[in-house]
Amino acid sequence: QVQLVESGGGLVQAGGSLRLSCAASGSIFSTNTMGWFRQAPGKQRELVATITNSGITNYADSVKGRIVISRNNNPKNTVYLQMNSLKPEDTAVYYCNLRNWYITISNDYWGQGTQVTVSS
Repeated sequence: QVQLVESGGGLVQAGGSLRLSCAASGSIFSTNTMGWFRQAPGKQRELVATITNSGITNYADSVKGRIVISRNNNPKNTVYLQMNSLKPEDTAVYYCNLRNWYITISNDYWGQGTQVTVSS
């Protein structure tokens, strides 16, 4: 099992910044991807950004140039999401994700979610 503990959400004005953190513990495979997804009221959960254990990143088009994902692998696998120039449409519950990979098989783990609210 994998445990994910998120922190850093909150209320911010449009144009402001927030930094989310997520620390992973438990059975983490050497090949894994960590990332952030978000879900706004009435909408499906969507990708924000992911980063592999080797540092390869992937971003949703809607956040490119405003949001940066990074991670530390020692001592704990921790992923960060630096969000700048926030917009009201960034308001959502943000979920941390860890995907363990073994050859072509993967398992997903999710954090409890942290609320980000951007006021106009």
